[in-house]
Order: sequence, then structure tokens, then C-alpha cells
Amino acid sequence: MLNLAPIRLLNTTSIRKMSTTPKDITIIGGGIIGCCTAYFLTRHPSYSPETHRITLLEASSSNSGGRTADSIQDPATLADPATASKKNPAHEGIAGGASGKAGGLLALWAFPQNIVPLSFKLHDELAKEHGGDKRWGYRRCYASQIDCRARLPPGFSGDATGGKDPVSSGAEQGSKGLHKDHKKDAKALRKLGAPEDLDWLDTDEALAAYEGMGTPKDTAQVHPELFARSMAQLAEDKGVKIVTGARVTNINKTANGASVESVTYIKDGKEETLPTTDCVVAAGPWTRRLLPNIRVNATRAHSVVIKTPKSVSAYALFTSIMLPPGFPTPTFKDSKGTPSAHRPLRGQQIVEPEIYARPDGTAYACGPTDDTVELPLTTAEVEVDVARCEDIIHQIGGISDELGKDGEVLAKQACYLPQGGPWIGEVGSTKGLVVAAGHTCWGIQNAPATGKLVSEIILDGRPKSARLGGCDPSLSL
Repeated sequence: MLNLAPIRLLNTTSIRKMSTTPKDITIIGGGIIGCCTAYFLTRHPSYSPETHRITLLEASSSNSGGRTADSIQDPATLADPATASKKNPAHEGIAGGASGKAGGLLALWAFPQNIVPLSFKLHDELAKEHGGDKRWGYRRCYASQIDCRARLPPGFSGDATGGKDPVSSGAEQGSKGLHKDHKKDAKALRKLGAPEDLDWLDTDEALAAYEGMGTPKDTAQVHPELFARSMAQLAEDKGVKIVTGARVTNINKTANGASVESVTYIKDGKEETLPTTDCVVAAGPWTRRLLPNIRVNATRAHSVVIKTPKSVSAYALFTSIMLPPGFPTPTFKDSKGTPSAHRPLRGQQIVEPEIYARPDGTAYACGPTDDTVELPLTTAEVEVDVARCEDIIHQIGGISDELGKDGEVLAKQACYLPQGGPWIGEVGSTKGLVVAAGHTCWGIQNAPATGKLVSEIILDGRPKSARLGGCDPSLSL
């Protein structure tokens, strides 16, 4: 006992010294991971605006990239106007990529399990503290898997081609959804009817099988763009400086490479250098351009937002939809399509769009990923393949009138998902260099835990709230 006390005292003193040492912290990336990192740094017990200068740099200065011109540009207009996260003109570019165009599903059954429980709990706490139900659409919900058959959309027939040559579907069988790792094989689905409150699905004609996956006890949702914008604003309110249109070109180290010294970025055509003691790279699919050895890849995903004639019940649906002969053929994964390219299928084909009902009177639906167009310079240059959006519209309209003929398309959009991680922690032997990227389709779910862990790494010297486990970046190098 006599020998342990001095050791504890030394460790406590060391941690206290680390926390109060002046720091210039630079966060690269204005997506949900960067915004949550900024938020939790300002909520750390040792944070002091006099001691810690925090700057968040976002490469884009526009949120219009990845959306068609006729798409709704501010989702806050659909929510409660008195409480929703208002759009800050100075924050244009924040959540301009996947963080603004994701589904926003949260689940205790997500992965990786070493950080999921912490993050799910933090989501609930954040919503209670900041009015997340009104501000960013937080609510508990159900998640289900459905097996169904689509109706033909107007203008297409199972017996005629309408002057178009039919195409074979063989090469595109089994187009997979984003959360495919959580789905059961179609043969394993129980032949059950859907719950009564799932009244926006055409269960009489379309449904073949239904299986519950999550309940309000372990499943929830947020509107990702409103959540990210709120985290950014709450961080700025506590002293974080947010600079958009600032594309980082280099992380500069000391002569011996032992620590971070500064960050170089370009804004308005001018190169600027920002002194930095701690640099957090939270650039999503763009991370590898700054940290080539971190295994983060990019895939493009398309989605649509449909305004329904009435609010639809709180379900996230993982679908398996059989498209009948004559249905518009989905755009091939490796091709650039246009709406006019849709031709009738000769055979059948299974597709797996995912559908998320939202409390703002809309439903979000996304399709499979593609790698047709390389990752652009920033989120502002993301291209939308309208044909892929039309695919989703045809498919979900084939199983629901609320999402089809009775609904209104509000947005057609695309983004790049970061794949390969998540990676959270210090990079190599360079003091002050931290990565928080590669969160796959669970980035919104795991953002709060990531932000909290990064704040502990920087201000405590180690992660305290959860183990990094397989998220340790050393496993990527």
C-alpha cells in the first residue's frame, strides 16, 4: 500500500498537467465525426477556452454538392420551425457529405460493439439535454426486415416493352443494401404479417414475409444533417472556431517527425498555416489523402427523400424486393445512367433499398453503393446520377402508394461513404496526430462515442470511456 500511493499521485499529477497544458487543437473535417469531436472537447472537464484553442476546418463552403438543383436544400424547413436547428450561413459546408445525406439509424445491435453501447447511450443523453426530439428528430423506433414483390410502375408492362428492348437481369441479381451484414437470408424469414401500425406498406399485395429486427428499446433515429449542424453550433457556442472552405493540404511535423507542428490549408485561393499541437483527422472518405497509410476507402451511395401524404409510423425497413418482368431495370453498378436508360426487365431481379420513416413527415430511402465516379476534391463536387435515384423511387413506389404515386419527391442526392474502419486513436509515433475516420454506414450511430474518446485521448492522454479494440489505428498501418 505504501508503494502504491506515490504512483497514484504521480499519475494523477501527470494527467492534470496534460489537461491544463496549452493546446492548439485542429479538427480536419466538418462531418458528424468532426462536429462531435469538437462538441465533446468543449464538454471535457479539463477544457478551458483560455487554455485550449480549437479550430474545425471544413474543405467545402457549400452544402449543395451531391443534391440535384430541384432538391430541398434545408431540411429544417420541414421540422418544427421554432425549435429545429437553424441553418447558420457561416457553417455552409458542415455536413455536406454523408453526414447530411445518411439515413440516421441508431442501434445497440450495430457494430463495432466495443463503442456502440457508449454511443447509443450518449445519443439519448444529448437528445435529453438539448431537446434533440425537436432539434434533430431524435426518436426511438422499430427496425424490420421485409420480403416483398413490387408492382409495375405506370408506363411499364409485364407483357409489353413499350417500344423499348427488354434487358436481362442476370448480371445484377442480388443488389445489396448498406446494412447487408445485419440481414437474415430470405429463406430464414418467418412468414408473418406486418404490425398494424405499419400501414404505409402495401401489405396485402406486396408483403411476402416480415421479421422484426429492433424495437424502441434498442433502436432509434436522428436526422443526420440537423444533428451534425446542432453539434457544430453547440461546439461553437463554447469557443470552437469553425472555418469552412478551408481545404487542408498538409499536416506539418517537427523536423524529427516526433510531433505535429502546424496544418496548411487553402482558403479563397490563399495558402494559410495554422499552428497545431494536436491534429484530429476526421475527413471521412477523404482521410487517406492526408494519411495514406490509414485504410479508408470511398464508395458512392444514392438516396431520395419523399414527402408522404401523412406522417408514417416509426419504422426502419431493410427490404428485399422482387422486381417482376417488365419492371424498369436498375442501373448497373459500373455504368453511368440517365432516367431515359431504364428499360423493362426480361426476368426477375431482387433489390434491397432501405427505407427510414422520419418524424418530419418524410421518408428517406437509399440504394446500393457504386464506384463509377472517383472521389472528388470536396463534397461540393459530388455528382448525382439521377438514374440511380429514379431506381429507388420506382422500387419503393412499387410496394407503397405513400412512397410512390401519393408521395412527393423532395430530394435526389448522393454522397461517399467511408469504408474500412472505424479507426480511432493516435497515428504511429507522431505525438498529437489522431485519426477518427472510416465509420462505414454506422457513422451517425458511433459519432458521439468517437468524439468523446478523442477528447479523452487529447486531454487525458488515453481513452477512458471505452476500449479502442479493433478501432486502434495501429491495426491499419
